[in-house]
Amino acid sequence: MPDRVYLDWNATTPLRREAREAMTAAWDLSGNPSSVHAEGRQARRLVEEARLRVASSIGAPPRSVIFASGGTEANTLALTPGLRRASGLPVRRLLVSAIEHTSVLSGGRFPAEAIGTVGVTRSGLLDLDRLRAALEAGAPALVSVMLANNETGAVQPVAEAAEVVHSAGGLLHVDAAQAFGKIPFYINSLNADLVTVSAHKIGGPKGVGAVILAEGLLGLEALLRGGGQELGRRAGTENVSGIVGFGAAAAAAVGDLEGDAIRLEGFRKRLESGLRQTPGVIVFSDDVPRLPNTTLFTVPGLRAETAVIGFDLAGIAVSSGSACSSGKVQPSHVLEAMGFGPELAQGAVRLSLGWSTSSADIDRCLEAWRKLSRTLLKGSDETLLERF
Repeated sequence: MPDRVYLDWNATTPLRREAREAMTAAWDLSGNPSSVHAEGRQARRLVEEARLRVASSIGAPPRSVIFASGGTEANTLALTPGLRRASGLPVRRLLVSAIEHTSVLSGGRFPAEAIGTVGVTRSGLLDLDRLRAALEAGAPALVSVMLANNETGAVQPVAEAAEVVHSAGGLLHVDAAQAFGKIPFYINSLNADLVTVSAHKIGGPKGVGAVILAEGLLGLEALLRGGGQELGRRAGTENVSGIVGFGAAAAAAVGDLEGDAIRLEGFRKRLESGLRQTPGVIVFSDDVPRLPNTTLFTVPGLRAETAVIGFDLAGIAVSSGSACSSGKVQPSHVLEAMGFGPELAQGAVRLSLGWSTSSADIDRCLEAWRKLSRTLLKGSDETLLERF
């Protein structure tokens, strides 16, 4: 679409040139990567090169990477009862932070009665004191904490949580889908036992994700059974072109993380400064470390659905919190967990930036908001759509 401004990068990203070129070449391959003939070996070589690229991007050995059909399947595979270290007990319960992605909140393969929720602070960070109390109240647990929240961008205290979890004999899963390619991290620096990532959040294709395992983790049972693909943990012929695109995107995404972060944080600060020219604007989690590209804001009385439509009519793609609810605009469970009431939780608008975001895009967004806010905060939804 010409003359559109895309500010919904946390929902999904455009396909990177590097990923497109790699996938186009892979589409011409005829071999099954499990076959032993030349064509099969060629396909296998591409899959393993991509595995190395994804592993290298977070400092893990290639054999620790298990490819899946996306972040949701990767999370479901990771959240497995019975996981353990050689010297520890198998985990039989799951603790998740209240701001997790719905694929984690659903509990993976744990039964509902074995799942507990840990609260967060008003700033949107995992409450470590509540985590300690929850761990002390039962048997060793698998704890799932996202590295950065997809709505607020708040970067979670994962390393501190890992210390708490491991001291209690538990294991830590980190959903890094939103942080991957935006901030630098390594699996060892997180001290995580499992990390999950998704290709389409970093400029790769949709429908590809991965679980990365720390060394020495035992008990990860296959989610899909059949052949012995993906080290016996995920049966089914590998999506060669998708995996190759994932690998190319991973290499590109971590190529200049520091430079990209500085540029995007500058844009975000200018964006938030402009938004705050409207009286009453609230920027959530602005008092804690955040992803450099993410702003979640509202004004009391704002209806997010109407604001998103207004931005869209102005040629700007934004979102209302998460985009994973079948297109429905619902109160943000993240903001509700942070202690904000329905009025604010229903009115939050997320702006997320990416590698092609320009200064002109920020200018257009702020100009659209100036026009929108004058109408949104004074008139009805119908009035907005008539005037804008």
